[in-house]
Amino acid sequence: MGSRGSRAAAAQQAIEGVRELAGAGLTVEQVFRRADELLRDVLEYDAVCWHTADPATGLVNSVLSDDLSLDSFENAVRLEVWADDPATFPRIRRSGVRAETLSRATQGRPERAARFREQIAPAGFGDELRATFDAHGGMWGCAAFMRAADRGHFLGRHRELADTAARHLGHALRACHLPPGGGADADAGPAVVVLGPSNRLVAISGPAEELLARLADPSRTSLGLPTAFAMAAEQARRTASGLPVPQAKIRIQSGDGRWYVLHGSSLQGSAAGEVTVVATAATLADAMPLYLSAYGLTAREQEVAVLLVRGCDTRDVSRLLTMKPYTVQDHLKSVFAKAGVASRRELIARIMLGGGH
Repeated sequence: MGSRGSRAAAAQQAIEGVRELAGAGLTVEQVFRRADELLRDVLEYDAVCWHTADPATGLVNSVLSDDLSLDSFENAVRLEVWADDPATFPRIRRSGVRAETLSRATQGRPERAARFREQIAPAGFGDELRATFDAHGGMWGCAAFMRAADRGHFLGRHRELADTAARHLGHALRACHLPPGGGADADAGPAVVVLGPSNRLVAISGPAEELLARLADPSRTSLGLPTAFAMAAEQARRTASGLPVPQAKIRIQSGDGRWYVLHGSSLQGSAAGEVTVVATAATLADAMPLYLSAYGLTAREQEVAVLLVRGCDTRDVSRLLTMKPYTVQDHLKSVFAKAGVASRRELIARIMLGGGH
């Protein structure tokens, strides 16, 4: 009983630590590393792979791992996009929970999953616990925790603890994606890369070299280019094969707070398996919903904020959203408080500066 009580106390202390990450002013990488310090002992995992994601689609766009070899990361990307496995990040998200173990999802037979057979088991692990970090309608990141084969499967208490921690990590990562405090430098133009069948670099345009460095993963992988580009290429291949994709484009934020949109396409006449990925600075239309979500605005508050940025006054918002003027004012007060501004002009300026062109 004493052991169970001390375990529960340690878990509660870890959750409190994770909860505090949202207000700590950390970078994404710092959030992940601090979360690892807090959770490793209580979740009892032996390795972890952290990811950020496109909040709109939930598609993974970066990787951080100090535990795992990423020497064949192109296979991980392929499995993530193509394998019809149990307990994938999209399936977990659609299920209404935030965390799931591969052993539970396969009724104790994880070998049914391609990623277990091809990656997890060969690396010496016996189970995987995945968690998605959602907040305010966006998936800001996710993680895969691995447990050594000789330690048995993850237990129900591990999954429940990961589910609780995931909610707080969603808020912590959301807080990392606020608009930058000042204007960003002008971009040189679209960056274009051509990727071969294994998502290795074949050709590159001038502006792309600098952008690839800015969007580089925290961990070096065998790809030699950011994960987001490989994911965009695989989404293009799925589209070309007639299979459904969440969206053709993937969004990723650079370290200076600027959002970029990556779009892959398989071109006729190109070599087999080659894909072109074009990266452009996000337009205001692309970036604004992400910034508003990052502020923690509700869906209704986002509707009000969007109309304000478009130049509508209180009367216009009231008419377009069929709500009372005083209700609009209440929403405005909440929007200003969450965005840390005192007026419509300040809100518009902050969003416009953060949203690029």
